Amino acid sequence: MDASKTIAAGAFPASASATKPVTRRVVDAPTRVLHWLLALSFLGAYVTADGERWRLVHVMLGYTMAGLLVARLLWGVWGPRPARLSMLWRKLQGLPAWLKAAASGRTDWRQGQNLLLAATVALLLALIAPLTLSGLGVYQEWVGGDWLETVHAWLGDGLLVLVLAHVVAVLALSVLRQRNLVAPMLTGRTAGAGPDLVKRPFAGVAALLLAVVLAFWAWQWQAAPTPLTGDARAAQSQHDDDD
Repeated sequence: MDASKTIAAGAFPASASATKPVTRRVVDAPTRVLHWLLALSFLGAYVTADGERWRLVHVMLGYTMAGLLVARLLWGVWGPRPARLSMLWRKLQGLPAWLKAAASGRTDWRQGQNLLLAATVALLLALIAPLTLSGLGVYQEWVGGDWLETVHAWLGDGLLVLVLAHVVAVLALSVLRQRNLVAPMLTGRTAGAGPDLVKRPFAGVAALLLAVVLAFWAWQWQAAPTPLTGDARAAQSQHDDDD
């Protein structure tokens, strides 16, 4: 009788809900989509940088990075507060004071860790613009000589170093703080009680961004002179007939 009353009172559902991890939303969906699309586009562009065989793929991914950078800057102005560039700038403004305090022996390591992450993100965003612009100059042959191609290669290597530094910093801080700092960029949520920093996920905006990028890739794939396109097959057939 007591057991049935307990079940009727909903003790078991309450117990089940009590074991559910408490999380809060800290990163919106468009920010996460832009983050991973930029990462994948750069990785693909870096891998396809050498040789003519994958040149068009490299160029396509370079255009993608440029478009994603513009989208990220726009989202940094009109997106939710945690995604805004003003928040990133506010964090970086604390760097001089932190360095001054560290020089006098008063080191706030937690603030220093946050500054490190903010600085790597800012440098990554800042380097994408000259990287893609120099790549466009090389592709369009704006100037003579190989110096612009050399600059483009240096910028690509520099961005790779920053990406690796960012990854190492995130993993190291996850271990030091015993907290998964990668999860928010995957799920948008972090463990712990408290209010959501992002009230809405903006899933529709994220889906639109992904659809635009995929449509651009599909258009580039169809327009590219590869053996998979009808024009290329026709040209190859004509060439074989001539032979």
